[in-house]
Amino acid sequence: MTRHWRHARHAKRVGFAVFLLVVGALILHAARSIAWQDVVAALRALDATTIAAALALTAASYLLYSCYDLAARRYADHHVATPRVMMIALIAYAFSLNIGALVGGTGFRFRMYAREGVALGRIARVVAFCIATNWIGYVALAGGLFASGAIVPPTEFALRGLSTGTGLRVLGVAMLCATVGYLIACRATHGRIFHVRGHHLRLPSLHLALLQVGMAAGNWALMAAIVARFLPRTGDAMVLAAVLLAAIATAIAHIPAGLGVAEAVFIGLLGHTTPTPELIAALLAYRACYYVAPLVLALIAYALLEFHGRPARSTPLR
Repeated sequence: MTRHWRHARHAKRVGFAVFLLVVGALILHAARSIAWQDVVAALRALDATTIAAALALTAASYLLYSCYDLAARRYADHHVATPRVMMIALIAYAFSLNIGALVGGTGFRFRMYAREGVALGRIARVVAFCIATNWIGYVALAGGLFASGAIVPPTEFALRGLSTGTGLRVLGVAMLCATVGYLIACRATHGRIFHVRGHHLRLPSLHLALLQVGMAAGNWALMAAIVARFLPRTGDAMVLAAVLLAAIATAIAHIPAGLGVAEAVFIGLLGHTTPTPELIAALLAYRACYYVAPLVLALIAYALLEFHGRPARSTPLR
């Protein structure tokens, strides 16, 4: 049994390596066909009002994301002060987007909450709550968008049955059912503790679950709104669909910041209506506003926490 497990793990690693090579080759091929002078021209055409609006939406998104950790504080029952919780969340989010969720969102949270004296078990609950919040809101928002029939992908964007509006509507209904199922489970099992492989798990209350859905759906919508500011002629619903599908592709590829992956999804989904240079320029501007600028601020904030914050404490397990 152990040998079969090792073979399965080895096959998984080989398959993932092949997947990354294929993705890399496709990205390089696409990059060679892009008229980069047109991309630069599109970037130069952006006006200050558009950039200011995108930065304002970015600030709103990061503030909303910090509320994940405030809700997680209630779920995990720790007592770190609100300003410090929000700063930790903002730093973790910026690093998570740029270097990956495992090191950024998880590693930085463990490091910073441990310095506040929060037990490792409670930090794990915070991390799990925030991850769950992000994807529960995603499922709810994507489900509503797909089920509405507002998205009809081009025939070139083939995804095994999802290349038609009907396929997406079926998927959307399934996602909405999953969201409702989660809310029902939270209502029915609140207070019960489940034991899974030595770990203790309990679902949040229905109130917290509804808050999870609302916060995360709003945050995903804000991200799409930023991209839409740079693509005013494309249509908000299609931009939102591209952002949601790009997020899944990025999560599968495990490429930092989804470089190249998001661009490929946008070109595949929107390239038939929007010129490729405009799409690339919009995503570069989006990355500058939503990834690079917050990362610079996060680096400064993290340095302040490390060098001028309270000294590290011994952290209990529970």
